[in-house]
Amino acid sequence: MKRDGVVEVSSVMARLSGHYERLLDGLMLVACLLLLGMSVMIGADVVSRNLGAGGVAVSNELSEDILYLMTLLAAPWLLRQGQHIRVDIILRILPTRVAWMLEWVGDIVGLLCCLYFVWYGALVTVARYSAGSIVIKTLITPEWWTLAPLPVGFVLLGIEFIFRMHRLAVAEIGLRDDAVSAA
Repeated sequence: MKRDGVVEVSSVMARLSGHYERLLDGLMLVACLLLLGMSVMIGADVVSRNLGAGGVAVSNELSEDILYLMTLLAAPWLLRQGQHIRVDIILRILPTRVAWMLEWVGDIVGLLCCLYFVWYGALVTVARYSAGSIVIKTLITPEWWTLAPLPVGFVLLGIEFIFRMHRLAVAEIGLRDDAVSAA
């Protein structure tokens, strides 16, 4: 029988996880809309160049930035859904308890990597902001605009790793079934 405090924490985590999942769904929708916009922009660029109208000058530059932003927006949702790249062949042949412990190791390493990228991304973003660095291509923009989404994206990924660890802690010992590859 679980103690009241453990049940209460699990209840709070479940509610927070539900709210967080809705946030991730919204961010994935934004990523999808960015993909749609990028596709339309590239198509317009190709058509206008072929018609001799010169093309959409910023399409290459914006496409690069959109791909980067889409990746950061979609990554936490993909992690939650188990749609990220996951090679679990070894986990499936190991004893259950060993595989379960390795799931913990993977989540902890993932969280630590996220924390590093949050720290480093914030450090670089602040440094570029302080230096007044600009990117000069077709568009001229402050460099920190491009760098700012990096720490935010990794904060979101780190939060998902915390939720993954909670789901692992309250589940039966064994391989996770909440985010796995198609096995």
